Amino acid sequence: MPEVFDVIVVGAGPAGEVVAGRVAAAGLSTVIVERELAGGECSYWACMPSKALLRPVDLAGEVSRVQGLRLDGPIDAGAVLAHRDTVVSNYDDSGQARWLDSAKVTLVRGAGRLTGARSVEVATADGGTRTLTANHAVVLATGSVPVIPPVAGLAAAQPWTNREVTAAHAAPDRLVVIGGGVVACEMAQAMRGLGSREVTMLVRGGGLLDRVEPFAGEAVARSLTEQGVDVRLRESAEKVERPEPGGAVTVRLTSGDTITADEILVATGRRPAIGDLGLASVGLPESRPVGVDDSMRATGVADGWLYAVGDVNGMAPLTHMGKYQARIASDVIVARARGEADDRPSMRDRADGLGAPQVIFTDPQVCAVGRTEAQARAEGFDVRAVEYEMGQVAGGYLLGDGYGGRAKAVVDESRRVLLGVTFVAPGAAELLHAATVAVAAGVTLDDLWHAVPSYPTVSEVWLRLLEEYGL
Repeated sequence: MPEVFDVIVVGAGPAGEVVAGRVAAAGLSTVIVERELAGGECSYWACMPSKALLRPVDLAGEVSRVQGLRLDGPIDAGAVLAHRDTVVSNYDDSGQARWLDSAKVTLVRGAGRLTGARSVEVATADGGTRTLTANHAVVLATGSVPVIPPVAGLAAAQPWTNREVTAAHAAPDRLVVIGGGVVACEMAQAMRGLGSREVTMLVRGGGLLDRVEPFAGEAVARSLTEQGVDVRLRESAEKVERPEPGGAVTVRLTSGDTITADEILVATGRRPAIGDLGLASVGLPESRPVGVDDSMRATGVADGWLYAVGDVNGMAPLTHMGKYQARIASDVIVARARGEADDRPSMRDRADGLGAPQVIFTDPQVCAVGRTEAQARAEGFDVRAVEYEMGQVAGGYLLGDGYGGRAKAVVDESRRVLLGVTFVAPGAAELLHAATVAVAAGVTLDDLWHAVPSYPTVSEVWLRLLEEYGL
């Protein structure tokens, strides 16, 4: 017989857990289905372990810029990796399972797939099958999986993805990185800092981090090069060979060169994890992300019982945005279950359309929210952009010799509000939320002029940007 719950959540990553926790707190009976570890990709193989690996490298850069401080030898990679294991709870999700239990959420371990309206079949971890039925809603929160490009021999060479590199027991002596995005840049820097003697990045395009302002990718490329990473732009792998499992890997490049390495990391993007989700059973295509409306309801599904949050809907593949979407979806689900109106502004998606905030934890850090100048112009805004060198701010000067970076603000001239802000500098991540508030709230430049930054802090760059604008 089917087991009946008010809400079924498929996927116990950050977005799924937020939905489950919020609807359960509102009194709805809730079950969450997870095929791997409760806590999901971010907790064990992405955000948390990668930042644990990058923090010592980042701090070493800070120390090198401050007079009177010096590193006494190289970074202790063993200690860093041991701390990484602590951060990921040694890949044990019992703590997450206890939290779900305390939140009155039933955890079912297994692979869930839709079998019809409000129905989910679970192939359980013990080899059995359970059928779950939802009174009100089914929420898909299955995240995303890495893309392995169709390079001859690459898949057979057992390449690393974000999972293998963040879980590594040691930095490989020689590492080839395919890609020029966030994972590629962060992990190239982490592995180099933790002891890799040779790190080579193969970047198909003409620069790194092509989704942010061009100067950001240029700054990261310079930093990586200074740290000994071989950044090869407009270069791709043509063929990969690894004759023996665990042995050396040979990469033949389109330029004709050949590189031999101990490991190869593929960081060329991700795709929504929709394989075997049973989308066809409810009339949805299985070849693209699950389309949703502003309340995270799946479009094309009658009666509005199916929702999709996080990477699986393809809107903004960032953990914090998945959790934001989860809060929207859960509030709508609860309102509908209670027979209340579900179209209040507080329940509508807003931040996704403005441009999600993002921090890239390289040294220098890249922090951006909203639109780039190119995006804003392409969308037809009346744009003016202003920039300022962050090393000229008094607070930056105090952070050490050679501290530098750049800030950029993209202004909608017709409304005199910020469309986008980018900071590129060591330790700039904590500057971003002020920019996020300004962009999301549509704070005018005239109002921002009265938000006085403290002296001497790096946040005084806000004043300098406004002065560059002419206020």
